[in-house]
Amino acid sequence: MSRDIQLKERWEKLVDILSNQFSQGEDLDLDAIIYLIGVQELGKVHRQFKKDEKLNLMHIAICRLLEPYGYYEFDFFDNEGWPHYKIKEQLPPLKAGEQSVLMKEAIVNYFLERKLIE
Repeated sequence: MSRDIQLKERWEKLVDILSNQFSQGEDLDLDAIIYLIGVQELGKVHRQFKKDEKLNLMHIAICRLLEPYGYYEFDFFDNEGWPHYKIKEQLPPLKAGEQSVLMKEAIVNYFLERKLIE
């Protein structure tokens, strides 16, 4: 099976699982899934977040997702328990479609590690 087909199938399965769990079956988009990963990484799942905190959660998720690719490295937790990352290598310039594929691949890998999908 080609890598692209496998990624597409895994992505669709993951969207289905997360959408059923978090949005009554309405498909979650890429940003919503990144937000959920940020909440998971912060570990404060039963809390309301302000708008700026939601952006920070998405940043945490992106850093965590791209860490295995060598772009970010975990640095420390601050006094409030928020993780901080440092840039190891700048992301190369990517077109919108390439960014989307990279993030979907990173998200699929994240959930493969957690055994939510196979």
